[in-house]
Amino acid sequence: MTSTTTSSIPTLDELNVMTHADFAAALGEVFEYAPWVAEAAAQQRPFASLDALHQAMLAAVHGSPREQTLRFLCGHPELSASAVRSGTLTVDSQQEQQSAGLGDLAQEQGERLAELNQAYRTRHGFPFIACVRHYTRAGLFAELASRTERGTEQEFAEALRQIGFISRLRLSQRVSSASSLQAA
Repeated sequence: MTSTTTSSIPTLDELNVMTHADFAAALGEVFEYAPWVAEAAAQQRPFASLDALHQAMLAAVHGSPREQTLRFLCGHPELSASAVRSGTLTVDSQQEQQSAGLGDLAQEQGERLAELNQAYRTRHGFPFIACVRHYTRAGLFAELASRTERGTEQEFAEALRQIGFISRLRLSQRVSSASSLQAA
C-alpha cells in the first residue's frame, strides 16, 4: 500500500495562489460528484484558515437553488454492502463505508440496509446521508431507522449538516497542515 507524501498535498498557502482550474482540480472531489462547490469557493480566495475554506465551500452549497441542492443530495450514494464489495463508489465513499464495516455485512444485514435505504428514499426523496466515520455499524442502522421517521425538511437540513462533517474530514485529507496558516 502506498502512502501519499505531504509534498504532493497542497498547503493552504499553495491553494490560495493556484490557478482557478488547479484549485478546482485539487478540491473538486471533497463534495461528492460536485466540483462546482470547489469552483465557487475558488472565487473567495484567499483563505486565512482551513475552516474559512470549508465555510466558503459550505456557503456555495447552502446558497444554491433548492433544485440544485436536491440534485446534489441525490448524487450521494446510499450506504450499501454490495456497492462496497463491488467497488462502484468513489474512492472516498468506498473508504468511508468500508471503515464502517459495510463491506463485511452478512447477506441478511445487507438486505436490511437496502430495505431501510429504500424506505428513507421513498419518504424523503433523496438518499440517507451520514458521516459514517462518526458511527458504529449498529449506530448507522439505528440512525437510518430513526431518521426515516422524521419530516423531510428536517432531514434535508440534517443531510446538509452531515455533508458538512464528511466534507470537513475530506478537506483535512487534501490540504497539508504544513501551511503557515493553520485551521482555526
